[in-house]
Amino acid sequence: MKTVQQFLIALGSNMPEPGMSPADTLRAALAALVPKGVVVLAQSRIYHTPCFPVGAGPDYANAAARVRYDGDAAALLGKLHEVETGFGRNRVQRWGARVLDLDLVAAGAAVLPDAETWAYWYHLPAHRQMVEAPDRLILPHPRLQDRAFVLVPLAEIAPDWAHPVLGKSVADMLAALPEDSVSGIEAM
Repeated sequence: MKTVQQFLIALGSNMPEPGMSPADTLRAALAALVPKGVVVLAQSRIYHTPCFPVGAGPDYANAAARVRYDGDAAALLGKLHEVETGFGRNRVQRWGARVLDLDLVAAGAAVLPDAETWAYWYHLPAHRQMVEAPDRLILPHPRLQDRAFVLVPLAEIAPDWAHPVLGKSVADMLAALPEDSVSGIEAM
């Protein structure tokens, strides 16, 4: 049985498409989700953000969206990957430059696939995160609370969303970040 629920998506792009800036790509990607049954309830402004990790490529355009979808998180992730592929996304390098990145970062208050698996990825040291990727969807995104490029736009559209494990709102997680991680992020 399908359920309708709200999801949070982080969008990013740092490689221009022919005739499109990264910001244009983000706008077009949101529009491309609609025919796939995704209802965009709110979208943030688009932000210029320093590349993460530093030196991995050009700076990014980042945004966030709150969406409704008549299906589960895995099905929505499949739709996000279809849109990425349609924009020429190739998953070659972890955290590398990309035409489009659509990350499913939260599904309401769900912890997927389970609390134990989520905790493993949450506690994984940074040097291992750069080379290891989960073989399944982990929600909320295990690095959500650490990433200003996700939290700044997310704070516009879902400041009160509470992390189901950490118990902190988006606004609280953003306020807890070091000032230098937020300082280079500016609305476009």
